[in-house]
Amino acid sequence: MITIKHVSLIFLLLGALFLAQVSLPLIGFKVWESVILSGINLTSPQPPDINSPVWGVTVENRSNFPAIVSSLNRVSSAPYSNFSLEILRLKKNFLVGVDSNDLDSGPVQLPGSALPGEKGNLFISGHSALPVFSSSGVAPFANLTNLKKGDLIKISAAGVDFTYQIFDIKIVDPKNLSIIAPPDNTGRYLTLMTCVPPGLNTKRFIVVGKLI
Repeated sequence: MITIKHVSLIFLLLGALFLAQVSLPLIGFKVWESVILSGINLTSPQPPDINSPVWGVTVENRSNFPAIVSSLNRVSSAPYSNFSLEILRLKKNFLVGVDSNDLDSGPVQLPGSALPGEKGNLFISGHSALPVFSSSGVAPFANLTNLKKGDLIKISAAGVDFTYQIFDIKIVDPKNLSIIAPPDNTGRYLTLMTCVPPGLNTKRFIVVGKLI
């Protein structure tokens, strides 16, 4: 016979299981940040004022989420509305929306940033989440922190393939707008951004690659 004591015990166990699902990834991330990233330069050279205004780009509070939003417009519209992003290490392939600020629809390319293969910085953002929620499809970049320097990222746009190789990984403040600018004025770069720790939006995890 099931008693109130048994029911209470079941709810207690379920609560403990849920708490473990939430807390262990956060603890694991802090360990990863302090140990795995100990040999990675997380303070890559930045402009004197990392929060200085970027023309047409702001940080806005959207549903308690500090999001980078762009109002930049192209001289001519992009020749396609989306392109394919393949992250080889993660064995994941995503469809990226072009010139969009709507991260709820999936990974998006920041309006006005470079298109695949173009000179400048192709800037792509995507949501992350705790592992227990990452399979829902709303957090395409949930495992972005598994990437390493030297990893390859392939992009296919309008039938043309481009390959970028990761050379920089760092964690920055949500209001740091310097990550939008390319490292120099001559190269062709790709930046992927998501929130960390998983399930929170305290910091931003940044992966930077260069066209090879």
